[in-house]
Amino acid sequence: MHAGVRYGLLLVAGLALGTGAAVVQLRQSFASLGIENGPWRTAAKVGTKDASVATRATVALRGLLALPEREAIYFNADEDSAGRKLSGKCSYRVSGGAMDARWWSLTLYDAKGYLIPNRASVYSLGSAALAPVEASNWQVDIARTRRGTHWIAMPDDRPFELTLRAYHPSAKLLAARGSVTLPRIERRECRT
Repeated sequence: MHAGVRYGLLLVAGLALGTGAAVVQLRQSFASLGIENGPWRTAAKVGTKDASVATRATVALRGLLALPEREAIYFNADEDSAGRKLSGKCSYRVSGGAMDARWWSLTLYDAKGYLIPNRASVYSLGSAALAPVEASNWQVDIARTRRGTHWIAMPDDRPFELTLRAYHPSAKLLAARGSVTLPRIERRECRT
């Protein structure tokens, strides 16, 4: 084989491998975005022209329509508070308190960032669904069958992620997103 053809094939193979590796890395989670707070990951400037290339690529690959951070902060978790990967083989309890934002939502997605269809059509919990007495101390169960007052359906055994969105966050929350108290994710029972 001619040396030019060989180098050309190596170049194409290298570009394909490099692009594929980048896509896999960016699709895995928001961990590449830089700000960690317990099991939650986020980034600064999501949804703005000032976002880093990695942040923009992650948002584009995961199918999000990110709002500017003055309108929403996105926290993503693919692990529980003990550092174990979230799995549909287990049930979980997410517990938290009031957030310094106008309202918030917690949504369950598959590992690629898409909703997982379920018979109950229950994908998320929003602060508007809480009674005023619950606002400062709430919990939601994630399981195959309804448990407790608030529940998000987990329809199968696949890995999943949680996205916590804080809408119209305060300046304090924007500045301290890496250190504010965020919801705890506790693994309950697991099936084998």
